[in-house]
Amino acid sequence: MLAAIGSMTLQASAQSQIRVEVAGVATQIPIAVAGFTDEALTPQQVTSIIKDDLARSGYFKIIDAGVVLNETAAVNFGDWKSKGADALVVGSVQSLSDGRFDVRYKLFDTVKSATLSGFSVSAPPANIRLTAHRIADDIYEKLTGVRGVFSTRIAYVTKSGSEYRLEVADADGEGIKVALRSPEPIISPAWSPDGTKVAYVSFESRKPVIWVQNLITGERTIIANFKGSNSAPSWSSDGSKLAVALSRDGQTQIFTVNANGSGLQKLTSSAGIDTEPQFSADGQSIYFLSDRSGGPQIYKISTAGGEPKRVTFSGTYNITPRISPDGKTLAYISRRDGKFQLYAMDLANGQEQRLSDTTKDESPSFSPNGRYIMYATESGRRGSLAVVSVDGKVKQKLTVQAGDIREPTWGPFMK
Repeated sequence: MLAAIGSMTLQASAQSQIRVEVAGVATQIPIAVAGFTDEALTPQQVTSIIKDDLARSGYFKIIDAGVVLNETAAVNFGDWKSKGADALVVGSVQSLSDGRFDVRYKLFDTVKSATLSGFSVSAPPANIRLTAHRIADDIYEKLTGVRGVFSTRIAYVTKSGSEYRLEVADADGEGIKVALRSPEPIISPAWSPDGTKVAYVSFESRKPVIWVQNLITGERTIIANFKGSNSAPSWSSDGSKLAVALSRDGQTQIFTVNANGSGLQKLTSSAGIDTEPQFSADGQSIYFLSDRSGGPQIYKISTAGGEPKRVTFSGTYNITPRISPDGKTLAYISRRDGKFQLYAMDLANGQEQRLSDTTKDESPSFSPNGRYIMYATESGRRGSLAVVSVDGKVKQKLTVQAGDIREPTWGPFMK
């Protein structure tokens, strides 16, 4: 059975990279990123990655610096203010004797003529892109007060010809690596909270079975392979359990299971179908999809059991619940007027907002800072990924030149 599956330590993908297009803007901070001295020594230009990250976020306006400045250079704040820059990034790259690079950076507030941040990182050539992402994360956090997600990763499923691939990439779609190859479908990937594993459903044994794969070692473990369907894995916030949807007793219902596959416990019992479970941010509840009211709606139940409470009431078809990291926002897909679109609900007051302009949306996933939602949609009759800010002001489209791309899941902050 496993001979047909390519599951090893992550391998670099030979497939085309993802292309990112950004539309819409939020209130933007004007920032200049000067060229880092000697960055031509590195395999990838650090400042280009930083500028692309900041521009893609929608919260920064990139001012053309036109100069190279290292972190020790004297800064004329008046000149930069006259160019319209409220912030300035400078830095340098130095080649070390062991083959690594010492990357140094500093961030200035030109309005207050003050240093806001700065650090140095010694990185091997393979980690230059990650280093640049981390610098962009620091800039984003210092200027917005929200932790950046440029150094996080995403996972998704692509189909090219008869092959399905579970792929992992940087949040900007670069650095694609293949975690799993299969001639049978792969669906519902979900990151573990520590970012070292992904749970998913594979049909390699001609039925849906839930696996957990270690992305570092490639080791795979079966978590649920009961009679019938085993689907929709979701991790608890501490990584100790998974919520799953099983049809072992007839109708599909919600269960919890320990992360090693032991300790199966049934949580719901209804005459309808209960599926797509998602742990709440505090781990005390599980949101799930059920048709117990006659049509698909989202419900919430305590992890200790009890009577579920209905959450969605607008529209007759609401599916795929996802909870923001702070537990305050519910994202889901709603079908209205024949369109499947992404919505978000403020759980405190029940107010909802449509976030997408596309019409065949599925599989929403929050960024770990809660500021963005990634989801799958269609572009030119092929699956593609899109990202939207939770306020709906910034929209990104990620497309790949070969094959369909679906089932996105945004990874956690890395330690």
